[in-house]
Formats: sequence, structure tokens, C-alpha cells
Amino acid sequence: MVWKRGKDKEDKLVMRDYIKRFLIAIIMALCVSLLFLGGKHSEAAGTDTVERLNDRWMWPADGIISDTYGTREGRHKGIDIAGRIDTPILAVEDGIVEKSYYSNTYGNVVFIKHPSHFVTVYAHLNKRNVSKGQSIQQGDVIGRMGRTGQATGTHLHFETHQLEWRYDKKNALDPEKLLGNAEVGNSVQAGIASSVDLVLAASSQLHTQQHETTNSPGILNKYVVKQGDTLSSIAQRLDATVQEVKKVNQLTSDLIRPNQILIIP
Repeated sequence: MVWKRGKDKEDKLVMRDYIKRFLIAIIMALCVSLLFLGGKHSEAAGTDTVERLNDRWMWPADGIISDTYGTREGRHKGIDIAGRIDTPILAVEDGIVEKSYYSNTYGNVVFIKHPSHFVTVYAHLNKRNVSKGQSIQQGDVIGRMGRTGQATGTHLHFETHQLEWRYDKKNALDPEKLLGNAEVGNSVQAGIASSVDLVLAASSQLHTQQHETTNSPGILNKYVVKQGDTLSSIAQRLDATVQEVKKVNQLTSDLIRPNQILIIP
């Protein structure tokens, strides 16, 4: 009888241990499932955010794409826009200046934190117009294009990072996903926000022109370019000359696009 009671007790302990191991296995499986679903949800949310920003962000400078994301054996974590010295550099979206300083590598550089939880970096500037903590509106001129720091020519080096900028650039994201096609040799225009080939918003120097003319006697009006419009037809319709329209919008050619916003004095 003693042997039987001892065996029953041993069987109960084995069963209890088995149930405990089974419950632990179930809990671990549930945790793994929740982590997997959470990761999928975050990835989907991130994709959705990128798609929305693609419709809203604007190109930060006039120029030609001279280098793209991921070149130099993956070390190039941004895109380069080559242009003329002192070309205006625009904020791609509203935000707060997180950093504005001189770096041995970036040269004069500005970091902007955006409500969309992205950080944008504008490097190699000839001049910085903003300081840390300053509130910025989309289209504000934050500096001028240059070749400071480790730069071989005059250009803007532009980066985008999710949540925060890190020294290892672990959070870097290809700006092409947010701005549109950025192949080497492509011409881009500051103030243009594009999704594929459709121009959704525009205004080269929109905020600059408004700020600079606040106290002037002239009144600025906006005109949205329609399909078939030319600078000549727009100028004639609005009782202005082509040169006046080009000057106030800082256009270097007669090329305009549908849905582009022009400033008319």
C-alpha cells in the first residue's frame, strides 16, 4: 500500500509538471503571435504613413539628382540634389528645428522633426537661416545650397529618418519613397510635391515671397496652372508680363506643369 501511495504521488507530480509545461508553451505561443501581429500592424501603419506623405511633402531644392539612396556600398543614406550656390533650400513639411549647426562631415546642416514622426536632414548648406527650437512651415527657406563639410561639389544632401536620427542611420528611409522618382539626371523643382508623375501641389518660394512682400504695396495672388496653360497665356489673362511672372516665381525656364501654383503680382 505504501508503494502504491508513493507511485500515485509521483504520477500526480509528473502530471502537474506536464500541465505546467503545456501552459508555459501556450503562453509563449500567444506572446510570439502577438509580437508577429504587432510587427505586421506597425509595418502596415508605416506604409500608410509613407503613402500619405508622398501626397504632401515637397522637393526641398531646385536642381538635378546627382546621387541616390543606397549607393557607395550602401553607405549613402540620402539623395543628392546638385544646383547653383545659394539655391534656396525649403522645408519639405511643417516641423520644429531639432538641430542647426556645423559638422565636419555634413557641413552646415539642419535637422527638422515633423509631426509625422519623421526627421529630415539638409546638409552641406552654404548658409543656415534657422536655429534650434524654431517652428517651421512647409516651404520656408531654411538655408542656401553650398558645399560645406565633406562635399565634392555644390549640392544638397537630403535624408529622411523614421522617429529619430541615429549616428548609425538605422532609421534611414529612402527619400524617393516620400518625394517621388529620384533617378540620377532627373530635374526637380523646389516646392513641387509629386506622386508618380502627377503634380499635386507646388509653389517655388511660396512662403519666401509672401514673407518678403508682407509690407510691400503690391498684392500677391495665386494662380493654379491648368492643362494647356502657358506662361504667355497666363500673363496675358492676368495683365502681367511673362518676365514678371518668372521673376516673382524665380522660374529659370518657361516650363510649367498642371496644378502648379504660381504667384502673380
